[in-house]
Amino acid sequence: MLAKHAMPVVNPHVPPRCWRLSEEGRHQSITLAERLEGYGLEFIVTSEEPKAAETGEIASERLGIGWAVASGLHEHDRTGAAFGTKEEFESSARNFFENPERLVWGNETAEHAQARFASGVHAVLKEYPKENLAVVAHGTVNTLFLMQYNDIDAYGFWSRLGLPSFYALSLPDFELRDVTCDVSA
Repeated sequence: MLAKHAMPVVNPHVPPRCWRLSEEGRHQSITLAERLEGYGLEFIVTSEEPKAAETGEIASERLGIGWAVASGLHEHDRTGAAFGTKEEFESSARNFFENPERLVWGNETAEHAQARFASGVHAVLKEYPKENLAVVAHGTVNTLFLMQYNDIDAYGFWSRLGLPSFYALSLPDFELRDVTCDVSA
């Protein structure tokens, strides 16, 4: 199971990697847990970024399971990239997905982010080989990971993802089994 974090407090003057959950995001995390109840999760692992860690912590408390933070699961490194308008952000994302080998947005190519995140996911699976896990991370790297194993239009998939969202996968092939783009729907 992969999941995208809940709604953070968006502050263009603070790097997104430091954003914390908003009050709405805390409520969304409870709804996420409720939607995940039927999947028999045993443990949650999150990105080190506060918005993902807080989402995972709230969901794990609601589900009565443990959780931990793991390295390598953070979002695509966009440090220094202009925040811009919604349209500019979406244009940058499209360019990023369409040019995975080029450094077009921030400090990490899509190929590098994909490899780093995949390595992080595989490390988590190695550390927790018998648990039914959820990994709470971020939309861009989740999408990059999923496109390695599934025939998806990366930008189209990414643009549909709500806060939070989740995707059930089969192992060991990471085939998409279920996609919930908006847990409140």
